[in-house]
Amino acid sequence: MKRMKKALERVAETGFFLCAAAAVLALALIVVFLVAKGVPAASKIGLWPFISGTVWQPSAEKFGIAPMIAASLLSTLGAAVAGGLIGLACALLLAEVAPRALAGMMRPLIHLLAGIPSVVYGFFGLMAVVPLITQWFGGTGNSLLAVIVILSAMILPTMVSLAETALRAVPAAYREGSLALGATKMQTMLRVTLPAAKSGVLNAFVLSTGRAIGETMAVILVAGNRAALPSSILDPVRPLTANIALELSYASGLHEEALYLTGVVLLLFIVGINIASHLALRGGKGGR
Repeated sequence: MKRMKKALERVAETGFFLCAAAAVLALALIVVFLVAKGVPAASKIGLWPFISGTVWQPSAEKFGIAPMIAASLLSTLGAAVAGGLIGLACALLLAEVAPRALAGMMRPLIHLLAGIPSVVYGFFGLMAVVPLITQWFGGTGNSLLAVIVILSAMILPTMVSLAETALRAVPAAYREGSLALGATKMQTMLRVTLPAAKSGVLNAFVLSTGRAIGETMAVILVAGNRAALPSSILDPVRPLTANIALELSYASGLHEEALYLTGVVLLLFIVGINIASHLALRGGKGGR
C-alpha cells in the first residue's frame, strides 16, 4: 500500500510538473514567435522612431505607434481609476457593510459580468454609451471616453472579487480591537481593515489594469479607430490592440512585421504590469 501511495504521488507530481511546463512552454513560444516576427521591423524602422513616431501610414512605410501607445495608456489609466474605485467601493460594501443576504444576492450578479463576452460589452457601448456621449458632449461619440467607460465596466468583476477576498482575509481581531477602542464601524473599515488588506487591493488594481490594456473587441467598436494623438477625452483613438486586430488580416511585408513589433511592445507593457503586481504584493506583505 505504501509503495502504491508513493507511486501515485509521483505520478501526480509528474502530472503537475508537466502542466506547469506546458504553461511555461506556451508563454515561451508566444514570446519567441512575436520577437522573431517583430525584430526585423525594429532593425528596418528603428525602435525609437517606431515608438516615438506619430504617423501611421503603412502605404507610405511610416510606422509610428506613439498615438496608439498614448491611447492604450490613457484608456487603461482612466479605466483603472474609475473602475478600480467603483470596484473597491463595491468590495467594501460586500465585505464590510451589506447584510449577508444582500451580499449573497449581489455577489453572483457581479461575477456574472465576467462571463459576458467582450463583443457584447462593445455592442452595448456602441448602441448606448456612444449615443449618450454624443448627446451630452457632442462629437461622434466614438472616443477615448467611451473606451474608458466600457473598460471600467469590464474590469469590475476582477476588481470586486479580488478586493473582497483581500478584505475578508483580514483577521476579525483587527476589527474587534478597533471597535473596542471606540472607533466607529466606518473608521474601522477605512483606517484598519483597508490598510491591512492593501497588498491584496493593490494586486486587484494592477491585475484589473492588465485586463483593461489587453482588451480588443469591445475597444474596436467604441474607440473610433483614428491613429492620431488625442487632444481631448472626446477624440477618437486607436489603442495598440485595436491597431493589430484591424490591420493584421491584410498586412504583408514590412507592414506585417511592424504589427508584430506592436505586439512585442504590448507584451512588454503587460509584463511590466505583472512585475508591478508582484512587487506591490511583496511590498504589501513586507509592510505587515
